[in-house]
Amino acid sequence: MEFLLPDGEPTYRETTEHGLPDPDAHSGSGVDRDVVIYDGDCAFCTAQVQRLHGLDWGRGRLAFLSLHDPRVAERYGDLTREQLMNQMFVIDTDGNRHGGADAVRYLSRRLPAIWWAAPVLHLPGSAKLWRWMYHQVAKRRYWISTKFFGGKPKCETDSCSIHFDK
Repeated sequence: MEFLLPDGEPTYRETTEHGLPDPDAHSGSGVDRDVVIYDGDCAFCTAQVQRLHGLDWGRGRLAFLSLHDPRVAERYGDLTREQLMNQMFVIDTDGNRHGGADAVRYLSRRLPAIWWAAPVLHLPGSAKLWRWMYHQVAKRRYWISTKFFGGKPKCETDSCSIHFDK
């Protein structure tokens, strides 16, 4: 989140509102980080990316932005709101977009803590299955949030309506 320095110049906090590394915290420092875009209004999603941050083992490979952060639309305008509401995205250091199950598969190669999952996630012909499974969880994430993660039954915004109304 943005705040002003005493000289009036904007800067960004080290962490996001959920305590995750902010992509602007080390900009210009030569640190290359993949950016994980997730639904910050979803308690389940937030818990999963916090777990993902822990799997980075403090190496700083990942930074995080809620899809509701205005910087997402500014920097990644090619990703529609509908796409972002349907799945998380990882923007790698080369600017490639990895969405949903493909993002999980990408991260299994990027984070040593989950390298063990890579062979299973990359079995020939299995990508379609992983995408289907990811979609099943993603479309129920607000229900999962309320039942198991203490999430609010209704969001403060209308972002949940596309999931509760299905």
